[in-house]
Amino acid sequence: MFAAAIFDMDGLLIDSERPIMAAWIDAARTLDIELSHSQYMQVVGLSTSESQAVLAALLGGDEAYLHAIDQVRQRLQLERSDGEPLFPIKTGAAEFLDALRARGIRCAVASSSTRGQIQACLGSLDLLHHFSAFAGGDEVARAKPDPALYLLAAQRLEVAPADCIAFEDSENGAKAALAAGMRVVVVPDLKHPPAAIVERAFHVLESLHHAVPHLPLWFPAETARLP
Repeated sequence: MFAAAIFDMDGLLIDSERPIMAAWIDAARTLDIELSHSQYMQVVGLSTSESQAVLAALLGGDEAYLHAIDQVRQRLQLERSDGEPLFPIKTGAAEFLDALRARGIRCAVASSSTRGQIQACLGSLDLLHHFSAFAGGDEVARAKPDPALYLLAAQRLEVAPADCIAFEDSENGAKAALAAGMRVVVVPDLKHPPAAIVERAFHVLESLHHAVPHLPLWFPAETARLP
């Protein structure tokens, strides 16, 4: 049915949203600002420039934002020093990627993170070998929900967008994949997608572990394209 799989990264393949949110909430407290979970949720799924604008507004301006992001970077760097991955693999992600590779299915990443960040994060978790192509937020002019990232990933896979299935956790990501002409499986992370996205989604699953039983239908043996 499909020839390739394209994945978002943050909140889908790696559990990054929670530690980053916690770091921002703690950083806001150093400015005597109580940044709530619901306020932070406004930035989930946005591009770096968009999230910077929202956070600066919430924190009281660019100067406060620069102070806070320095605190965030310091905290995340300290957490990385204990020998454990800063952003662990999400439940079912390694299992699903192994199953796709066993069937010879080409995979790509289409993430708002920069291409360097994608490769660093996935490399630290020994996941890079699962992917034939990468499309980072620094390589396109327009961020999700614009389809540019997904179209670039499909182009690099040399697969038509209609022959790709996208896996996303965020509303903007799902909108981007749908706009690219792909079917979308939504695996919610910090927040559940709105009804309008649920209605248009191919499936909404609790984790990528729950995607494994669908593989024979989504990727029949004859669609395998790995060299």
